[in-house]
Amino acid sequence: MATPFNLPALGENVDAGTVVGILVAVGDLVEENQPVLEIETDKANLEVPSGFCGVVTEILVENGATAEVGAPVLMYEEGAAAEAPDTAVTEPSAQAAASGEADPGAPAVTDSEAVPDAEIPPAKETTPAKETTPAPPAPASSPPMAVPATTGGAPVPAAPSVRRFAREIGLDIGQVPGTGPDGRISVEDVKSHSRQMTAGRVATGPRTSAPASLPDFEKWGPVETEPMSNLRRAAAEHLSAAWTNIPHVTYADKADVTDMEALRKQFGPAAEAAGGKLTMTAIALKIVAAALKRFPLFNASVDMTGQEIVHKKYYHVGVAVDTDRGLVVPVIRDVDRKNMVELSVELSEVAARARDRKLSPDDMQGSTFTISNLGGFGGTFFTPIINAPDVAILGLARSRMEQVYVDGAFQPRLMLPLMISYDHRLIDGADGARFMQWLVQAFEEPFLLSLEG
Repeated sequence: MATPFNLPALGENVDAGTVVGILVAVGDLVEENQPVLEIETDKANLEVPSGFCGVVTEILVENGATAEVGAPVLMYEEGAAAEAPDTAVTEPSAQAAASGEADPGAPAVTDSEAVPDAEIPPAKETTPAKETTPAPPAPASSPPMAVPATTGGAPVPAAPSVRRFAREIGLDIGQVPGTGPDGRISVEDVKSHSRQMTAGRVATGPRTSAPASLPDFEKWGPVETEPMSNLRRAAAEHLSAAWTNIPHVTYADKADVTDMEALRKQFGPAAEAAGGKLTMTAIALKIVAAALKRFPLFNASVDMTGQEIVHKKYYHVGVAVDTDRGLVVPVIRDVDRKNMVELSVELSEVAARARDRKLSPDDMQGSTFTISNLGGFGGTFFTPIINAPDVAILGLARSRMEQVYVDGAFQPRLMLPLMISYDHRLIDGADGARFMQWLVQAFEEPFLLSLEG
């Protein structure tokens, strides 16, 4: 008798994903933990392991369809002796098709105005347990008006991307009134609630949240459209929310890394022997960890809902990695407890997994600070966008030989451009300047890491 295989959990706050690869066929004998599907979520591409040993008898999803966690994605019969049916792959059931419905236009890192991409069914109305005298029965149906969502009992009726958006701007999703069917909460509901809260605290000018409409480009020539991937939409939503809701300040300087570069080349073979590469990013990881201990505000987060500053006692640094699918930010954990050789090896391994689509959602969560190194592409300056809920991000551009006036004469020195973007709600300009000057000194005087780091 065939048994359904349900899509397992894909990560924290991930309730659905897009099927981008079916790795088995009807009649295949599948071993336990063998990958059967490739799923793209708004955090990463994941291979879904089987969790069973048996023969695939039916596939219930198609490439491009949205599969929800807990929904059946294929059928199988246990044991190697099971025989596959003669019929071909059946069409998805009505229930599977309904669960695969995707909401077009989800917001991502640059477009916070879109609608969530991975919808979940609205939570059914439940009656809370009564501890006192029973109240009169509730009406069978609710009028179509804004209904405040609650976090107790049934899950909040909002898509994962909407809940994430609310977290990133410091709102409790359970306090946001939903205007959709059965009180479903949309991105626009979150934005509207945020504007109302802001208007109640400070006087601000009017803000428009409607996305700008585009002209009809076909009037001037042929065009071709391409749907955004879940990863790109998530990136657009995240960065747009960060840029819109965080008052950015970017402070730039240059560090003389002539001596650091000589040390990097001298000790680079030790890192290579361990399986890594001693890059400037690996060195920056160690310097940043020391700086965060000296300047703890840069390792904090702002909770505007609770009007609190969250001080983190751990040092996990995200590193921006360029891939063929777009930008991803895996996290190097406990950077302060690792030496540069260990960081070099881990950084090389993480970058390889990112480009091979082997990162899990957990690999990209929990950062306290972020580094973005564009030195490999050239350039002299850029404005890195804060990776919320972090409050700061360090950017590195390409180091260049420059004539620097030292001890009464010009000398050729290797200068590294550094940019720090920080959240001005928490970090003042003087704090940003002091943080940058310490970084510059640490790059120029490596002994400072042992002295003060």
